[in-house]
Amino acid sequence: MRATERWAAELAAWAIDPELLAAAPESPYGFPPGLFGADRGAAATHEAVRAVRPRSVLDIGCGGGAASVPVGAPELLGVDESPELLARFAAAGGPGARTFLGRWPDVAGQVPRADVVVCANVVYNVPDVAAFVTALTDHARRRVVVELTDVHPWTSLGGLWRHFHGQERPAGPTVESFGEVLAELGLVAESVTWPRDDPWRSAPADVVLAFTRRRLCLPADRDPEVAAAMARFGDDRPRTSTTMWWPGTAT
Repeated sequence: MRATERWAAELAAWAIDPELLAAAPESPYGFPPGLFGADRGAAATHEAVRAVRPRSVLDIGCGGGAASVPVGAPELLGVDESPELLARFAAAGGPGARTFLGRWPDVAGQVPRADVVVCANVVYNVPDVAAFVTALTDHARRRVVVELTDVHPWTSLGGLWRHFHGQERPAGPTVESFGEVLAELGLVAESVTWPRDDPWRSAPADVVLAFTRRRLCLPADRDPEVAAAMARFGDDRPRTSTTMWWPGTAT
């Protein structure tokens, strides 16, 4: 099986049982917007973007601009599916920021090219990774920078999912899988792995509990059980992330 096919198959294995999903009181997908402000970015990713002294940066799945705003490029472009997050990005980025609503690469044709294209904590949501990465590369004049946790972020729910639903959850894909995808696409990437600063550690306990319960497709009246199970199974969220970069092909 090709690396891109294996990536898609491993992501497909994360699909939630249709009966559990139908019974969920709210969608288990998405994140609280407050976790994605411009002050949440990783230094390693900022350094990889700054290294080529870009005058323009395109941030894919930009959220509040954590991966791009701190770099200080004169021109900032943000793509996201959330109008609320795009508004945060525009506010943080100032007068040089422009936003584009939609899913990448569906809206790629509407988005200008930039010196650097950066994409942080998005690729584990992308089944068609070849089309996604190719569009990133085609839009970057100098460099593409991608940040991802070393393991799929939902792996931390494995014990809780087993406890509440009696089901095993997948283990992949991983950062190694993404590296194999890049190699298959003929892209030669450099990378650095670094200790991950988990935003949940500083989040209010009630926000973490509500988010975890939502991910588990459970109603709010199960909060006491979820809290007890969280204490029992501990915190095994990803401890490391990797920033990868390779040359762009845009002119």
